Amino acid sequence: MIDREKTCCFTGHRPDKLPWGEDESDPRCLRLKASVARAVEEACVSGDRRFISGMARGADLYFAEAVLELREQEPGIVLECARPCETQADSWPAAERARYQSILDRCDFETLVQHRYDRFCMMRRNRYMVDRSRRLIAVYNGVPKGGTFQTLTYAMKQGLAIHTIDLEDFL
Repeated sequence: MIDREKTCCFTGHRPDKLPWGEDESDPRCLRLKASVARAVEEACVSGDRRFISGMARGADLYFAEAVLELREQEPGIVLECARPCETQADSWPAAERARYQSILDRCDFETLVQHRYDRFCMMRRNRYMVDRSRRLIAVYNGVPKGGTFQTLTYAMKQGLAIHTIDLEDFL
């Protein structure tokens, strides 16, 4: 049974909406990853022990990796990977598929929201995460459209504590 009062989920942008794209060696990306890691540590200090990542490319993977790093130092930290469908990573570049699989191999729980892709599976995955959490960490660019915006809006309606990392601070 998931203890919602000790659970934090994440939403954030994919590489096409990040100023550095796929160049994770960019200093702005490195600063963002450090900011995500700090937000995860703060959530842990506030009592969160379970973290849920939606496993999309970009910021979701940064979050999952930050949780895995924290778990090495902090006993009792749990990473759940919530996959929207079985084929989530099938069309990704090989290196990203390997990274995705590496995170799945190291996570504590893997949840498959539905077997087959349809146009609503990402939204269902996002709602699954929010409905089981008390806190949301969001990397957000301020644009009022897209999955990150929809997840953030849904989390606000559900009364989650929100920690927003403003992507504009990394331009």
